[in-house]
Amino acid sequence: MSTFRSLGIHNYRLWFVGALISNIGTWMQRTAQDWLVYDILTPQNASALGIVMALQLGPQLVIAPWAGLIADTVDRRRLLAVTQVGMALLGVGLGLMVILDVAVLWHVYAFALALGIVSAFDAPARQAFVSELVRDEYLPNAVALNSASFNGARLIGPAVAGLLTAGVGPGWVFMINALTFGAMVYVLLVMRSSELNKQPRQAAGKGRIRAGFRYVRHRPDLMMVLLAIFIVGTFGLNFAVFIASMARTEFGQDAGVFGVLSSVMAIGSVAGALLSARRDRPRLRFVFGASAAFGIACILAALAPTLWLFGLALVPVGLFALTLMTSANAYVQTTTDPAMRGRVMALYFAIFLGGTPLGAPVVGWVSDVFGPRWSLGVAAASGLIAAAAGIFWAWRYHEVRLRYDRSAPRRLRLDHEAGAGDGTP
Repeated sequence: MSTFRSLGIHNYRLWFVGALISNIGTWMQRTAQDWLVYDILTPQNASALGIVMALQLGPQLVIAPWAGLIADTVDRRRLLAVTQVGMALLGVGLGLMVILDVAVLWHVYAFALALGIVSAFDAPARQAFVSELVRDEYLPNAVALNSASFNGARLIGPAVAGLLTAGVGPGWVFMINALTFGAMVYVLLVMRSSELNKQPRQAAGKGRIRAGFRYVRHRPDLMMVLLAIFIVGTFGLNFAVFIASMARTEFGQDAGVFGVLSSVMAIGSVAGALLSARRDRPRLRFVFGASAAFGIACILAALAPTLWLFGLALVPVGLFALTLMTSANAYVQTTTDPAMRGRVMALYFAIFLGGTPLGAPVVGWVSDVFGPRWSLGVAAASGLIAAAAGIFWAWRYHEVRLRYDRSAPRRLRLDHEAGAGDGTP
């Protein structure tokens, strides 16, 4: 099937299975950590939860240029093995402190920051390494399947973590997550080196980081994608904040329901990733269209009067969020020079994840002061603003026009003159 064509490649198949196991553990730890902060170490303080997210994702802003350069320079396979071991050790450390009942809030802050530093080096190498696992024509499909793996794990991880957190405590969840990193380390060790699609490495010399910024600055289509990702990533994708606050504060539920709601949203996320996997080529129209649809879905979730309707509304939230993220990721990767891919992806993740230190505390503050439903209102506004910016850019620079099509009554047609290689909307 075209949707799963990358799984026919041996190395990618190994990668997919290992990543799925590791991602389940990652989602388990995220869920347990969020509940530990929100309901155990604080009296349902959404701002504290936002600070944890900011510390965990903030290093992307500072480290990204050097992390991207390293991903373009060293053996990505070895670098990933080092980062996986590092994240496993951090999981063990935090897990032991929680099990021994000595963890306080600042300990979680410290471990979140350390994990963010390691992840800042892991993310660009992980994304760029996919291009070594598959041929170029399979890359959009492989990127989409990676998203399906990540969000398929969300179907399992949060629900299991919610039950374990309520039953035996979050410390043991952290320990289980540490074990799952072993799957990725094993996969990296047993891959067939002869079948890797080796990419050109950046030669030594000065100005290599500046070259990455210049490359992006001269690509207005990439600049527009990065703007949309910044807006939505900063103020819209703070799922832990608004799901935890809606579950506990608005509906009075426990950790088990919080985990189930996170898994329910993953149903839409997996669907969005699989739909993206069917497309041969990512287009900007999917980025901006999904932004608008995400904003509308968040409005529906904010207005949901009952827990079950809120859970149902999370499905389209997840679907359109993943369509946006997968389309943007695949577009950036497939249209970037291979020698620049690590630095461009580092910048992509710095903007995508690094905006959270700005947005998560704001969204948490909105939830604390005005109520959880308003935090979803912030998310809705981010999607609609990103879509409006993209539509204006397409209209202004690509001569896009809405025109009535006489041959198809009651239909409006979107015409443009841009070529696909230049960032077709």
